Amino acid sequence: MTDRELGVRDEGTALAVTAGEVEIARYVHRPDAPQAEAPKPYLHPLRSLSGAPLSSYRPWDHRWHKGLQMTWAHLSGQNFWGGPTYSAERDYQMEDNLGQMRHVEFTAVSADGDRVTVEETLHWVTSAGEHWITERRRLAFHGVDPGRGLWALDFATELRNVRGGVLDFGSPTTHGRPLAGYAGFCWRGPRSFTGGTILAAGGRGGPEMMGEQADWLAMAGQHDEIDGGATVLVLAGRSSAAVPIKWFVRREPFAVISPSPSFDEEIALPPGGTLELAHRHVFVDHVCEQAELDELGEEFAL
Repeated sequence: MTDRELGVRDEGTALAVTAGEVEIARYVHRPDAPQAEAPKPYLHPLRSLSGAPLSSYRPWDHRWHKGLQMTWAHLSGQNFWGGPTYSAERDYQMEDNLGQMRHVEFTAVSADGDRVTVEETLHWVTSAGEHWITERRRLAFHGVDPGRGLWALDFATELRNVRGGVLDFGSPTTHGRPLAGYAGFCWRGPRSFTGGTILAAGGRGGPEMMGEQADWLAMAGQHDEIDGGATVLVLAGRSSAAVPIKWFVRREPFAVISPSPSFDEEIALPPGGTLELAHRHVFVDHVCEQAELDELGEEFAL
C-alpha cells in the first residue's frame, strides 16, 4: 500500500479510514455514550497524514464534544447536541429533552484507493422515543496528497422531516444568547489548538469571524508532544434553506468551528420537507499562511 492509498476497515462499532499505514479518521457509528451526551455518530480521532492529532474527545469542559459530529442544540424543543439547553430565562439547564441520532444501516461503504465513500441512514429520535427525522448521510474521504501533506473530507446530508409537523431548527443565539449560534456539523479541535490562528476568505480572520459569512474559514495551531503544527480548513458549502450559513468559531477557551445553518435565524422545515447540507474539511499537515489558504480555498471550493 502506498502512502496515498485510501482504505477502510469495519471494526463493528466504527469504520477506520487509512491513508497508507496511517489511520486518518475513525467514524464511530454506534457510540457508547450516556443519554446526557445525546448519543450520535462522530469522527474521532482525526489525524493528519503524519498521524498528528486533529480532534478532541469528551473534553472535561463539554463531555458531549466528540471530534467532528453532526449536532443541533435547538430543534423544536429537543436537544440533539448534548448537555444543558439554553433559554434566556434560565440560562443553561439540564432538561429531559435530550434526543439521539441512531445508526440504521450503511447503504454503501466503498474504497478504490483514491476515495473512501460511506453512505448511511440514521433516525433522529427524541427523548420521548419519537422518530422526527430520517437522515441520509454521505461521507467521502479523498484528496490525499503526501507532497502537500493534506487530505479532504466531504460531508453531505439530507434531513427529511417525518414528524408530522413543522420542525424549527435554531441555536442558542436564536433563543437569546448572543454569538452562540452553534448548529450543524461541528469540529472540536485538540486542546493544543487553543489560542490558534483564525483565517478566512477575503483576507479576514480572527475571533471577529463569529457570526460572519465567508466561503471558507481555517484554524491553525501547534501540537503538543510532537514538533510542528497543522491547519484545519472548512469550506462553508451550501444549505438548501434560505437562511445563510454563518460561522460559529472560537479559539478561546477552546478551538471549535461550525458552519452553522441556523446561527441567528431559525429554519422552519415543513412536514415531509428536506434540509440539504454539504460541507468540506481539508486537513493540512503544517501551519498555513493566508496565501496558501486562498489557493486551497479556490481549489477545494464546493
